[in-house]
Amino acid sequence: QVQLVESGGGLVQAGGSLRLSCAASGRSFSNYAVAWFRQAPGKERDFVAATDWNGGNPSYEDSVKGRFTISRDNRANTAALQMNSLRPEDTAVYFCAADAIMRFRGRTATDWDYWGQGTQVTVSS
Repeated sequence: QVQLVESGGGLVQAGGSLRLSCAASGRSFSNYAVAWFRQAPGKERDFVAATDWNGGNPSYEDSVKGRFTISRDNRANTAALQMNSLRPEDTAVYFCAADAIMRFRGRTATDWDYWGQGTQVTVSS
């Protein structure tokens, strides 16, 4: 299995940027699809972005298209989420997720087997 640790969250003003990182350890990270989800207080954990084992086939939730970019570096066992033009509605705890499959299966939390502990992102207006 793989262990995931997120970092890079924080407080930023609307219009600003943050870069989240996900460090993976354990089994070969290149065998896993990777995703980012987010969860606001009182809401479900929602899909943000995902990519296949090699960084291909990136997929984004509609509200983040053109603002967020998912990437990964299999040599460094890391994934990242670059977030630009942040909005107050982007405020949430952001989670890195992985699935032991080369191409990701879906956009629901139950499609993903491994999770990090989350990192808080707060966007002030």
